[in-house]
Amino acid sequence: MLLELARGRRVLFVGGKGGVGKTSLAAALALARARAGGRVLIVSTDPAHNLGHLWNTPIGDEPTRLATLSRDGEEAYVDGLEVDPARTVDRHLAAVRETMRRLLPERLHGQADQHLALARQAPGTHESAVLERIAETVSLGDDSYDLVVFDTAPSGHTLRLMALPKQLTAWTETLLANRDRSERFGAALRGIASTRHDPEPDSDAELRRVLLRRQHRFALLRDTIADPARTGFVLVLTAERLPVAETLDVHAQLTELGVNVAALVANRRSPADAGDLLAARRTQEDRQLTVVRDQIPGVPLLEIPLLPGELVGMEVLGQLADLLE
Repeated sequence: MLLELARGRRVLFVGGKGGVGKTSLAAALALARARAGGRVLIVSTDPAHNLGHLWNTPIGDEPTRLATLSRDGEEAYVDGLEVDPARTVDRHLAAVRETMRRLLPERLHGQADQHLALARQAPGTHESAVLERIAETVSLGDDSYDLVVFDTAPSGHTLRLMALPKQLTAWTETLLANRDRSERFGAALRGIASTRHDPEPDSDAELRRVLLRRQHRFALLRDTIADPARTGFVLVLTAERLPVAETLDVHAQLTELGVNVAALVANRRSPADAGDLLAARRTQEDRQLTVVRDQIPGVPLLEIPLLPGELVGMEVLGQLADLLE
């Protein structure tokens, strides 16, 4: 069921409560799509990265080849990337600093540097920088991959990221509208004072270009996230009261944001025939999944059994990938 979903979308976000197995499911999904002939990039946006540990391969902030397969003579593969929050913020602020130094007079450069030093620790800086990286990765996926799978941070952090493209697009559009009004007002004043037409100052033109690039980037990401033909969200849970309650809440918020929840995965289902303890637990899990089906009736729910041993390495991920097809 999930493999069919992965074949039909270009971007999948895998999210849910912390500790429910998001990274394992995202990695297995990426591997399943590659085994079906796809070029896949899996991206971890969780500051507590586990992707490299899962694949037994060091992964950094640029794509690293994790698996190479062959299908009908065509090369398929999985690349991995772990978004480095510190490096992402550094790159983000360095780009802002370069722009500010071009736009501001030299006497204000010191103040700008002080402002950026404070901004490094300001609320929202990390989310904005990571969102820029997600936008870059989605664009990279359009050019180089058949599917991009995002292994996301726990629910609250991910919901903030999902809301940001629309917010930042609207904010940038407001800045551009305000600049347009200021420029028209300034042009009118210049017209009163002089009959000569003054060209738009270089700094104003550069700032406008920066804002337009930012508007385009966030608008493209907003439209991609909101397009159910391109993007889907896979919510992972375990069949327990707290993860189920959080799943219902996250589904409601994602729906309100216009994000398509394409599938639910109940991970680590207890066996019913392995002793009284696990059988009793299975009965409790069944009750919790009934709640999920009643509250979210239109979304397919895939159940993954509890697997023995550690989910580490290509062979074990392959076993999990078999269960997703």
